[in-house]
Amino acid sequence: MKSSPWSRRSFLATSAAAGTALAVGAPRPAPAAAASAAEAADDEFAQLRAKWRALYLGEGFSPTAEPFRSKLATLGTQAKAWQDAMAPATGSLWPDAVFGDPEPDTDTESYGYSEKIQTSYERLRTMAEAYCQPGTGLTADASLKAAILTAVDHLSTQVYNTSRAQYGNWYNFQIGAPQRLLDICVLMYEHLSAEQLTAAVEAIDHFVPDSLVSAYTGTSTGANRIDLCRVLALRGILDGTAAKVALARDAISPVFPYVTSGDGLYADGSLIQHTYVPYTGSYGAVLIDGLSKLFALLGGSTWAITDTRRQIFLDSVESAYAPFLHDGLMVDNVSGRAISRGLVATDPLRIQQDDHTRGHGIIASILLLGQGASAQENARWRGIAKGWYTRDRYSDVTTGRTLGVAALSRVAALLADSGVKPAAEPAESRVFPSMARSAHRTSRFTASLSMSSKAITFYENGNGENVRGWHTGSGMLYWWAAGDSAGGGQYSDGYWPTVDPYRLPGTTVSRKTLADAEGGTWGAARPATTWVGGATDGTYASAAQDTRGLSSTLRAKKSWFFLDDAVVCLGAGITSTDGAGVESVVDNRNLGSSGTARLTVDGVPQPTGHPWNSTFQQARWAHVAGHGGYVFPGGAAVTALREERTGTWKSINGGGATDPVTRRYVTLLADHGTDPTNASYAYALLPGASELRTRERALDADWLEVTANSATAQGVRVPSLGFTGVTFWEPGAVGKVTVDAPLIVQIRERRDGTATVCVADPNRTVKAATLTWRRPVKGVVTKPGTVTGVEVGRELRLTFGDLSATGGVTQKATVRLA
Repeated sequence: MKSSPWSRRSFLATSAAAGTALAVGAPRPAPAAAASAAEAADDEFAQLRAKWRALYLGEGFSPTAEPFRSKLATLGTQAKAWQDAMAPATGSLWPDAVFGDPEPDTDTESYGYSEKIQTSYERLRTMAEAYCQPGTGLTADASLKAAILTAVDHLSTQVYNTSRAQYGNWYNFQIGAPQRLLDICVLMYEHLSAEQLTAAVEAIDHFVPDSLVSAYTGTSTGANRIDLCRVLALRGILDGTAAKVALARDAISPVFPYVTSGDGLYADGSLIQHTYVPYTGSYGAVLIDGLSKLFALLGGSTWAITDTRRQIFLDSVESAYAPFLHDGLMVDNVSGRAISRGLVATDPLRIQQDDHTRGHGIIASILLLGQGASAQENARWRGIAKGWYTRDRYSDVTTGRTLGVAALSRVAALLADSGVKPAAEPAESRVFPSMARSAHRTSRFTASLSMSSKAITFYENGNGENVRGWHTGSGMLYWWAAGDSAGGGQYSDGYWPTVDPYRLPGTTVSRKTLADAEGGTWGAARPATTWVGGATDGTYASAAQDTRGLSSTLRAKKSWFFLDDAVVCLGAGITSTDGAGVESVVDNRNLGSSGTARLTVDGVPQPTGHPWNSTFQQARWAHVAGHGGYVFPGGAAVTALREERTGTWKSINGGGATDPVTRRYVTLLADHGTDPTNASYAYALLPGASELRTRERALDADWLEVTANSATAQGVRVPSLGFTGVTFWEPGAVGKVTVDAPLIVQIRERRDGTATVCVADPNRTVKAATLTWRRPVKGVVTKPGTVTGVEVGRELRLTFGDLSATGGVTQKATVRLA
């Protein structure tokens, strides 16, 4: 602990330009005279506090212009409500936020108490922001300041001090509470006494010792690690302890390298937290938010983050985050249990969290991160971000609903900059084998697939959240048609509390009744299979999953082939002995609270009333107006139904709101009956297709050939695209392709006389393999290092060495056709 008195040196002025929001209560300017070395150090810490203050409060915005005017007024209203409700007492600062007994009776009670500590500091931080921000109606209000100082002392005396032991959720003591306390201390720095500041840093040192970042393990990895580093850095900046800031800077470095197991960022773009959970959209949001702020805070200082491996994370903007961002939203299949948060019961502003909220926040972090990247990266990201925001027709960022004042100020500046042109979505297809996800984007639609394996959970639940997300990792297929404003809210508009959790689009599941949180918490529920993954040439992709039922005997082989205007979906070997029905869900579209989208089957419009259902024994095609079309090669038995479903956020998340939510759905499914044996399905999804285009595609017998659909192989051929895709569950031959090992193979013949041959080993067990393509080939243009032998001529033969160490990543060769 430092023994020298607290510095009262000045912050840097954030801006003096007209219309700039100036923080209230900012300290006096520093003397112009030369300072001693100690004073210079104090000045640098003052500058860092000023920089954090600007990062937290925002700058360059007019508090009288919308949406800032309304946001600031709302902030003031909420702060006033918290101030008026404050009632300091033993064990609480607010009557409804009791942090309670230091020796609670149960773990649940203990967790609840610890969360209320964070809640209390969160409310207090809101009050501090309202005091410092202009236009809140409480700016520099003397009574609010007095209440804040009283609250700081009360929480320090009662619960967050060196004499108390940690209880309940570790997160609340090590990250949640100290982050908020530090923000309060920086915002109110000039008004807090030396004793108050000393008590704060001593409490933080007690609960967040240096040892927490001594090893990169346990709860000190990934996003959690960056959160801890933020605590250590600001704690050091608060009282001028250089060693703490240096420790924080150095402790960031283990986050940068790619990992090959457990938590972190993978070379294939996957991002894992909690060991088994794809988390780009939630913990990944925390990670990029924390790093962007630390880069900005420490940049240009004595403690700038200069580790050259930082480029690995900068590269992740386009390799890991961008593939799951679509027109402003972040795809739910990489957000873990956060998808169930929706409308929170205790949210005083009643702001619904959804895929757009998460997306807007991550994009704002990318903007801030750009300040610490190269000029070329920054310029490119600004164009990409502007494109995402301006294409979001469902949730307009300029309303201020999804972002805080600081982030919104940066976004508003971007949108007002005429020199930045919105970038279009890149057309690409990506597979992320390390987290069993794929992302596909064309000019017509965006789609994303979520699967599971021994390494990746069916779903994550914990802390009472996402208790019915059972089948979200069982082949759920998300999709959005280009330019579709209604589709932008498909999974945002009350979807998770109202959708039938047994009928998620793309999945094959048993209707066996499952308990809330079935299979265990924190990703414990995982299927006993390693086969999951895909192959891609960057434009098209072929993915497959050896599907197992959660707490069920269900088995199924499922494959997806992602093309320019369609996704071809195959299922085979569908078997179960649960004594329950089994269904493959072709789709389940959210029509909103009153939608009546017309459903047409084989050219015949169906009733629009809810509820309604019917089974069509030999359907060739179906179309849902405003959404897209479905083609069933050769005809199929298809059940169609309309439902009006009501649920609450609390039903899927214990902390959710109890307000009833009602949404209408139109569902298409293949009903395989009770305890099927080797059942199958085949259909092509045409996102955004008109009824006419759907009918024409169904009548075009030459467009699609299903070359195999069994438990041993599944394949398709699309001659007009030169596309061949095959999932070889076992060695064998399909069409002109033969392999002697279980692989996914994708071949695309191009108009320039070349072809790409892609191979992936989802099982990660193949030590050697030979692929034969019975097609005349002149030579090989490029090949991966795993290819150990090549034969060309009347046919192509590629011999591969050990594929087990490739991590399921596609091995792509380019050949010249004869």
